[in-house]
Amino acid sequence: MSTTKHRVLICIGDIHGYITKLQNLWSNLQSRIPPSDFHHARVIFLGDYCDRGPDTRKVLDFLINLPSNYPNQSHVFLAGNHDFAFAAFVGALPSPADGSEFRDTWDEFKASEEREGWYKGYGYEKMHLQGRRWAGKIVARFNVAKGIEYQGSIYDAGTTFESYGVTHGSPDLMKVVPKAHKKFLADLVWIHEEDDVGIETENGVELCKLIAVHGGLERGKEVGEQIKYLKAKDTRIPKVEPLSGRKSVWDIPEELRKTATIVVSGHHGKLHMDGLRLIIDEGGGLPQNPLAAILLPSNTIVRDTDTHQIIT
Repeated sequence: MSTTKHRVLICIGDIHGYITKLQNLWSNLQSRIPPSDFHHARVIFLGDYCDRGPDTRKVLDFLINLPSNYPNQSHVFLAGNHDFAFAAFVGALPSPADGSEFRDTWDEFKASEEREGWYKGYGYEKMHLQGRRWAGKIVARFNVAKGIEYQGSIYDAGTTFESYGVTHGSPDLMKVVPKAHKKFLADLVWIHEEDDVGIETENGVELCKLIAVHGGLERGKEVGEQIKYLKAKDTRIPKVEPLSGRKSVWDIPEELRKTATIVVSGHHGKLHMDGLRLIIDEGGGLPQNPLAAILLPSNTIVRDTDTHQIIT
């Protein structure tokens, strides 16, 4: 147990193009956290900045400006599966290190091409699978799992295109996305590791290792190998399970249960706190749901819908 004061760590869930929610959440965080702690906090964004909400472009502008607006904070921007796909479409993914081509990622999921209406416009021949799925036009209009209509593609990417002033599926998006936005997408990390992160437990504040990854780490696969390819951003992989998976990445891998490791993610459309497994995605990209963040070490949840008094 630690009795010393710990740096505040803020983990922010999936924003999905909702600039007003992001601005309100940021204001509430600033009100909730003492000024010195807030201005020296580490802020981890858990990914999925685009799609579904109407203001992807404004969200990226907000995030890109944070380091200059809050120079004493430390910011970590994780890639979500939506951001990965956005990057793939606009040419912001790193090429496979082994010299293979992005078209090699298509074969495994070829059976889904017609149903998902993969993009076949300008540049598709050299595009990663997820870029084609992102800009495609899904045949089904209704998403049964979410109970809402798809917005253009399997990724609900139509609103992202519109935020840049072009129609869904238009190759013009490649031209109109600013260089700063492409660089932001290219620089997103797939995993973040940190030591000595405080978290409140029944025994007081414990210091743990923290791993932040958009979806989680896969069960049944060696953690070290997963971390290695996530750090390397291995774009040979058609579907990166720690960014895109569901049940396979829900739990903390068994080998990490022995080492007091916090695993924090977004992605799942739920707020789930089970010991050291933290899933912070209360919004799920739905307009009626709040955008949430968790503060460590206190385990405090802050939402865009909260009303807080300023702490002095």
